[in-house]
Amino acid sequence: MTTADQRFQHAATALGYSFDGEIKIGGNYVPLLRNGRDVYISGQIPRVDSTVVVTGRAGADVDLAQAQHAAKVCAMRALALLQRALGSLDQVAAVLRITVYVQCSADFTQHSEVADGASEILYQVLGPSGAHTRTSVGVLQLPKNATVELDMVACAR
Repeated sequence: MTTADQRFQHAATALGYSFDGEIKIGGNYVPLLRNGRDVYISGQIPRVDSTVVVTGRAGADVDLAQAQHAAKVCAMRALALLQRALGSLDQVAAVLRITVYVQCSADFTQHSEVADGASEILYQVLGPSGAHTRTSVGVLQLPKNATVELDMVACAR
């Protein structure tokens, strides 16, 4: 039986990225805050090292598959932060909630399909502990022209 950490590494390899490096933030805030068993993760954009790997508006510059890829990278960044904070992703009891923000054109309506990319990764890595509540929202702009931003609330064992 594989561990959540092994499934995380497999997902990273499948995406073609490493999430071992520094998870950069920009500003006077913390990327993760723990309050008892609850863990709050600040918004994550699809940045790998110093490069935002998917930029532009879904429905204009970016197609659905690219936007889903961006959502997967955002979820992987959030999982990497959880892994570092908890010592192992096997310590995640549940992902309680995610919010997925999609920078998109005025006529784009597939926000929830974009968010499916993140949900797929969370369930793939964490199994039933990755099942979550979710909101997906279309927005005019995101930091660094990122196509997607995701925040998360999880519960530790």
